[in-house]
Amino acid sequence: MSDIQTLLIWTIPVLFAITVHETAHGWTASQFGDHTARMMGRLTLNPIKHIDPVGT
Repeated sequence: MSDIQTLLIWTIPVLFAITVHETAHGWTASQFGDHTARMMGRLTLNPIKHIDPVGT
């Protein structure tokens, strides 16, 4: 298998998993009264919304 195939095979599921994980964090926090993720537009499955230029 070529390196680009291996990269895609790993990158796509990892990106999906991180996105679902962070959305779940935001949803749970929102249910407990912290609406920061909702105000920042991070209660979405769009991975671009979960990228911060500072890296957090």
